[in-house]
Amino acid sequence: MAFTDFTSIAQVQETFDIKYIEEDYIRYDVDIEPSSAFLEEFTFSQQYIDVFASETSRCENVIYPILRDVYKKYADRFSLWSRKSITYDAQLSGTPDYLISTKSTLGKTVLGTPIIVVVEAKRNDFIEGWGQCLAEMVAVQRINDDASKPVSGIVTDGEMWQFGKLSEDVFTRNKSPIAISELQKVFRAIGHLMQANLPETEKPNTQV
Repeated sequence: MAFTDFTSIAQVQETFDIKYIEEDYIRYDVDIEPSSAFLEEFTFSQQYIDVFASETSRCENVIYPILRDVYKKYADRFSLWSRKSITYDAQLSGTPDYLISTKSTLGKTVLGTPIIVVVEAKRNDFIEGWGQCLAEMVAVQRINDDASKPVSGIVTDGEMWQFGKLSEDVFTRNKSPIAISELQKVFRAIGHLMQANLPETEKPNTQV
């Protein structure tokens, strides 16, 4: 099965025996702001381009630029991938929209340890988007061979951003989504996920 064959959280839960809970675990005290270069381009795109006209436009003008701008602060530690295929077995394979991984010692052409998967909610369908995302998170967890290390997931249509994590056999969905109108919160939420995967010696004092 491909990741896209999973169309709901419940389907993934039943297939892989995963528990579901909801709680607000995302923190917004991360010291990160949109760069001036990003804000200039983002404002231009919103003013002159219908950035939500199509799935491609959402990805090119909203989703990827946000991920890339947050990622730049952590580029010495992590790698950002677009449409990078991953395979655990015949049941868990496919191509996440975006992946963030640790850096491979072999260089930027080789995937390190995946830590965050990002799925665009096609047709603004978050139910199907989360089914695909959770399946990808299960695949990543098994590829990493460390169920105790949380894997993070993001589902977004560009306008609304939702967050979740998989640890052991428990999927936790952050109760509060974030609207693109709260751009700083979107940046800090993604930054929170990145910082959670830094070595303990590099985490700020506010990070737990």
